[in-house]
Amino acid sequence: MTAEEIAKLETYLRKLFNSPGIELRRAPKVDDMIELHKDDEFLGTIYRDTEEGDLSYQVNFAILDIDLD
Repeated sequence: MTAEEIAKLETYLRKLFNSPGIELRRAPKVDDMIELHKDDEFLGTIYRDTEEGDLSYQVNFAILDIDLD
């Protein structure tokens, strides 16, 4: 993903979740994925998907049961 693309996604997610602590970071050695963080906590991954000429982004969160307590 390009730096411009990552910046647009970061702005969108900060607005969507009303959270200025959201930060997107490039994943090492992977071009179509970035990491989603809030402050210093890893939340999940975002994948870039282009299918049949359409561009979309897929967000994956991992929630551990111990985090629900």
